[in-house]
Amino acid sequence: MAHHGGVTPDQESPTRPVDVVVIGAGQAGLSAGYHLRRRGFAPVGRAEAGERNFVMLDAEDAPGGAWRHRWESLTMSTVNGIFELPGRPVPDVDRTAPSRDVLPPYFADYENRFGLDVRRPVRVRSVRRPTPGRDGPESDHLVVVTDPGGDTRPEAWAARYVINATGTWTRPFWPYYPGQETFRGRQLHVHDYVDAEEFAGQRVVIVGAGISATQLLEEISRVADTLWVTRREIEWETDPAPENFSAAIDRVADRTAQGLPPQSIIRVTGMYRAPWIERADERGVLVRHPMFTRIEPDGVRMPDGRHEPADVILWATGFRPAVAHLAPLGLRTPEGGIRVAEGRALDEPRLFLIGYGPSQSTVGANRAGRDAVRAIVAEL
Repeated sequence: MAHHGGVTPDQESPTRPVDVVVIGAGQAGLSAGYHLRRRGFAPVGRAEAGERNFVMLDAEDAPGGAWRHRWESLTMSTVNGIFELPGRPVPDVDRTAPSRDVLPPYFADYENRFGLDVRRPVRVRSVRRPTPGRDGPESDHLVVVTDPGGDTRPEAWAARYVINATGTWTRPFWPYYPGQETFRGRQLHVHDYVDAEEFAGQRVVIVGAGISATQLLEEISRVADTLWVTRREIEWETDPAPENFSAAIDRVADRTAQGLPPQSIIRVTGMYRAPWIERADERGVLVRHPMFTRIEPDGVRMPDGRHEPADVILWATGFRPAVAHLAPLGLRTPEGGIRVAEGRALDEPRLFLIGYGPSQSTVGANRAGRDAVRAIVAEL
C-alpha cells in the first residue's frame, strides 16, 4: 500500500489527549457537536485550560455529509423524512430544488454558527485500545489514528470517549448473483446514480425493495423500459402513524443489542405509499417481479425460466455501516454486527455509535447525538 510523502503508517504523531473525538460530520455527527457545545465543551484549539474539549474529524472535503452526493432529482419535496439539525430550523427553500444544492450550505452554516471547527478532509484509519508504554499517560483512553495527508504524519488522538457517526454512504452493498461477471451491459449502484436521462431508450432492471428503488423506478420508467425485482414481497404501509414507527425502532434496537447486523426501519415498518409511488402505480410501472436467479451476458434469468433482456442493472440494494476503522477493537459478533444499546457499544463503553441501527434515520440520529453527549457528561 502506497503512503503519501514517504510517511509510513507507524510514524504516528504523539497522541494528543482530548475528551471526545467525533468521527463524521453528517447529520448524526453535527447533532453530537451541537450538544457538546451546549454542554460546555469547546473544540480543541479554542478550549481554555481545564475546559472540556472535543475534536470533529470528517473525511469529506466540504460540509454536507452524504447529501453532497445525492442525485439531482432528489428534491427537497421528496427527501425521505428530512428532520432539521437541532437548534437551527431549515430556512424556507424552494421545494423543487435538489437537496444536494440546499443541504450542504445549511450544514456549512450550522458548523459556523455553533463553532464546531470540523477538521477535513481527515480520514480515520483506526480506533484502538492503547498500547502500554507507547501511548503516554492516557492509558485508559481510546486511540484514534488518522490517515496521513500530503507530507503530514498520521495524527493520534487519545480520547476519553469516541462518538462514531460515519453513516453508511461510503459502503454501498452489492449482493452477488451467479453470472454477474458475465454481464455485457452496465451495472451500477444507486450510490453512483446521476439522472434518468443516461438510460433513455434502454432496458433497465432495478433491484431493491426500499425507498430509493421506488423513486428511481418512477423516474427511469419515464424514459426507459424497466423491470423491478425484489427478493421479497413489498409490504405497503398505509398508515405512517408515529406508534408504528416507534414500535419498529424498538424492534431494530433489539436486533442491534444482540449484535445482529442492523436492519433498516423501513424493512420493519413496511413502505409508505408516498406520492411518487402513487404516480408510478397510476402509470402501470409499479409492478414487482420476483428476484432473478442468475445474470446472463445480455439480461437476467427469471425463476420461471424466462429470459429478460437488459442493458443496465441498477442495484438499489442499500448500504452497510462504515465501521472498518473500528476493527482493532474486536467488536464484531459472529452474526456480523456490533452489540449496541442506546447508542453505546456494549463491549466497549467508551465508544458510542450514532446513525447505527435504530438511529440510522435522520430523526433518530439527532436524538442519538443528544443521548450520547448526555451519557458522557454524566460520567466525566
